[in-house]
Amino acid sequence: MVVKKSELPYLSRCVELAAEALEAGDEPFGSVLVSAGGEILAEDHNRVASGDRTRHPEFELARWSAAHLTPAERAAATVYTSNEHCPMCSAAHAWVGLGRIVYVASSEQLAEWLDQLGVPAPPVRTLPVHEIAPGVLVEGPVPEFTERVRQLHHRFHRR
Repeated sequence: MVVKKSELPYLSRCVELAAEALEAGDEPFGSVLVSAGGEILAEDHNRVASGDRTRHPEFELARWSAAHLTPAERAAATVYTSNEHCPMCSAAHAWVGLGRIVYVASSEQLAEWLDQLGVPAPPVRTLPVHEIAPGVLVEGPVPEFTERVRQLHHRFHRR
């Protein structure tokens, strides 16, 4: 894994967005879309508490990028995220042609944390991004932020 020190602020922002989601009563996930030049283009956090379980930030960023970026800009962009994409978000990412993904915590880590908390398995099988979108460069986990993300999930599921 080659996450540069200059990329850590984007991951920190993802954790902040996940905390914002938690404070809004939602599951703690946050993501940031960054251009090849390092500009934050869009960001979002989970909004599934509305009842629409597809309102993941990674899915929203894929939609946003398809509407606002050229194919070349999408391919050169990076999605930073608090947790590894779920299968739905991995597919959306690949279908719109986004570039690299950098995540703080893996889907395997999240599944382990939720199992420890006694949270039932989700209705869709948890798979790593590379099994859904093998052509996407994926990097993570990033240990500098993993404990903070674990704590956010713990807080959400212990409410």
